[in-house]
Amino acid sequence: MSIEAVALLQDPIRKRLYDYVAAADHDVSRDEAAEAVGIKRPLAAFHLDKLTEAGLLDAVFRRPEGRTGPGSGRPAKFYRRAEAEFTVSLPARDYRTVATILAEVVEHEGFEEAIEQAAAAHAPQLEGRDLIDALRDQGYEPYPDGETLRLRNCPFHKLAVDFPPLVCGMNLALLAGPAAAAGWTARMDPAPGRCCVSFSKTNTD
Repeated sequence: MSIEAVALLQDPIRKRLYDYVAAADHDVSRDEAAEAVGIKRPLAAFHLDKLTEAGLLDAVFRRPEGRTGPGSGRPAKFYRRAEAEFTVSLPARDYRTVATILAEVVEHEGFEEAIEQAAAAHAPQLEGRDLIDALRDQGYEPYPDGETLRLRNCPFHKLAVDFPPLVCGMNLALLAGPAAAAGWTARMDPAPGRCCVSFSKTNTD
């Protein structure tokens, strides 16, 4: 099923719709999605529902805010990125089980400090890129929130849910060095729907 789901994104319209919904910080209506990618609402609805059937998006129903008049109380359909993860591997590989077993051993034996030291040694290198580009290349999906830089996606989400202190500590150690090199300060800032690490500009005064 993963291959079929990912294959849907080969269609350029579906890819643009998925990217828009995935990047949004709110549930997206059919009207908003259609306007964002420059297509008609019925075509947007068709493709959004295809993405939902494949498990790439979740659909929710609720009454639109601020609408009045006939039919205003009718629930409308909104879309958000699905929580499901898709991995395509040919031939099949199962790295998640190995990672889970190792994480359980680390938590049991108390190797957190060693993990953080190893994470710092494997931190992404900027190599002439700014921090945002480096984070984007690693799948974090950075976005500005006022003066704070936040991360919409956690590349280690499943393990972070199962082993939050261990994985979030590793993640902070992984990102602290590149952040400092780019003039940012990385800190723990967990909240639902985003990565546990965020960044603020380092005060140089």
